Amino acid sequence: MVIFLDDKSILKIREDTEFQFIDTENTRSIDIRFGKILSDVKKEKKKDFRVETPVSVASVKGTQFWAVVNRMGFDKFYGLEGQVEVFNSVSGQSVALGPGEMTLSTATGQIISSPADPEEVPDDPEEEMEPEEEPEPEEEPEPQEEPEIEEEEFFEEETPEEVPEEEILDEEEAPEEVPGKAADEPEPEPPKPFNMGLGIGSATIDGVLYNQLALRPEFKIGKLGIGLDLVLYIDNAGNIRKDEWDEGSDFIDKFLYVRWAEKSDPFWVKVGSLEGVTLGYGGLLNGYSNMMEFPSIRRVGLNTGLNIGPMGGEIFMANVKDFSRGGTLLGLRGTYTVSENFPLTVGINFVTDINQFSGLKDSDDDSYPDIFDDFPDSSFIWNDTDGDGIPDPHSGLDSSRWDIDADGDNTYDPLDTSIVLKPTPFSIAENKSTASGFAFDLGYPILKGDAISLILYSEFNTLSFPEVNTEQFSRPAKSGTGITVPGLRASLFGFINMSLEYRIKNEYYLPRFFDQAYDLNRVVPVYTDTGTVIQTKDMIVFKDSTSVLNTNGWFGSGGFDLFGIASVTASYASMVADTTEFNSFSAMLSLNPENIPKLSEATAYYQHNNDKDPFEIESINTIMGYRVGYEVSKGVSLVWDFRQFYRDTGTGLEPIKQTTIETQFNF
Repeated sequence: MVIFLDDKSILKIREDTEFQFIDTENTRSIDIRFGKILSDVKKEKKKDFRVETPVSVASVKGTQFWAVVNRMGFDKFYGLEGQVEVFNSVSGQSVALGPGEMTLSTATGQIISSPADPEEVPDDPEEEMEPEEEPEPEEEPEPQEEPEIEEEEFFEEETPEEVPEEEILDEEEAPEEVPGKAADEPEPEPPKPFNMGLGIGSATIDGVLYNQLALRPEFKIGKLGIGLDLVLYIDNAGNIRKDEWDEGSDFIDKFLYVRWAEKSDPFWVKVGSLEGVTLGYGGLLNGYSNMMEFPSIRRVGLNTGLNIGPMGGEIFMANVKDFSRGGTLLGLRGTYTVSENFPLTVGINFVTDINQFSGLKDSDDDSYPDIFDDFPDSSFIWNDTDGDGIPDPHSGLDSSRWDIDADGDNTYDPLDTSIVLKPTPFSIAENKSTASGFAFDLGYPILKGDAISLILYSEFNTLSFPEVNTEQFSRPAKSGTGITVPGLRASLFGFINMSLEYRIKNEYYLPRFFDQAYDLNRVVPVYTDTGTVIQTKDMIVFKDSTSVLNTNGWFGSGGFDLFGIASVTASYASMVADTTEFNSFSAMLSLNPENIPKLSEATAYYQHNNDKDPFEIESINTIMGYRVGYEVSKGVSLVWDFRQFYRDTGTGLEPIKQTTIETQFNF
């Protein structure tokens, strides 16, 4: 404890704290590198009092507050009395801290205030050292205030007459009402019918950094669940991005999801965000997500199905809005189980990308993708041959307003050979490229129990890519097949899951072609010396002769729970043709936040498919990322969401990084 002699202000310093005093003629500063200090600053102070950290400055006007500083760039200030002005030196923002409040200031520029959790406020070391005073004898309650006869009368009134008094048990000795459950164990709380999430942070859209403010209410009524995403993006000038609110179809995006029932019910449906969608045993569609480019691209998916006796059916659609552009990723599955005595399940799957080109971004919906559209913000104009900003003439455009050769007039001499016209831009409406797959599978449960279950299965898959031959795009027809025989899936003791497959691949077939990252490489621009061309995923993965070799090999996966602390899943495949290898690896780690203080969520993932070295990070086949939430206080978390993948820019691979940092409130 340090006492300033001039104004009697007090500092109480906890262990493991590094700081220094900095006094000038008019200012008294406490520079904290890390640690915890309780400041009790008197109103009649002789100098302006400040607490400084590498991230923050707290200006004091007669108050009592804690400053908690760690080495990771997180400062916490807890107000006990008076007012404190907390300033974040990174973003230049400041907030007022009052009694019973907590302010978080971070090295990323975030500064947030919320009610303080009493359990988080550090203990006053002086109070810890002072033993509690024993109550004076005269303050003890007199025995006659609670006479023993009243307790006896109470038990006599509450106990049936036929039960002898000696058989009455104390509360601690009462028998358990539910076998295997402690008598004092609280009943699990029913799910809340309404939750409200609030996200405050930043997001990068089209290369522009926006401040993000999002309300995410969730409604749960019986089997019905609705999640909304009401978001505003504000630039540094304070302007609200209108692209999410200026069209009728934008209001569909405000539904994060709408769901009814679960997949085990007779009827179920979910519309909106889709994660981990798999059809059958995953030979075609496995782990698909339509959220990989969220929030810059918002897709509205559909997943629904029926279970009627021995028959089942499922429909999957990646993006309902793609229909207006002539394409979407679509999947169908039907199953039939022979009988309870012979539970052989037969399944049929069909997956098709109706038009892979619909994956190209087209902001103005004129069918000309942004990478080819000279006017991506206008649906009426799209070409500018000479680059002077004046559009070329076309149907619907005033022909008197064009200057195709940049000579200042509105005339064009078709015999002038010095003028080279640009070709008509690539149009989604005039070009179509499909990718389709068909699968047939059989599954039979060899063992089925609570401790161990084992399923034997086999799967036959086909992939086909029809010929495309237009003025602007050309692709020869390709097809291939894949067989899984045998396949085994096991579940052990409720926390270990394993699978093992032997795969045979012929020609233009790729296991799990429609995977989690499919939207990222469904169709991509490739920049060459002669201009920009586009390639579909099949053109990329089958770009050389080695990629179409007939191969065979093993695939294995495993997942287990580490005593409720974390869960790990990983898979590895090795396909061989003579001396050529194609290997795949994916992994995901999720921590249980209930066992780690201040952690609200933590997940990391890595995926690299069909490459000789699946651990070489810099590859177009790689996608990785993480999502970590730091609990600032009860119901308030600071969340980092990061993902990275690679694209070929013509001069080499370029990492594409997407980062979102936001503060989430759940109440």
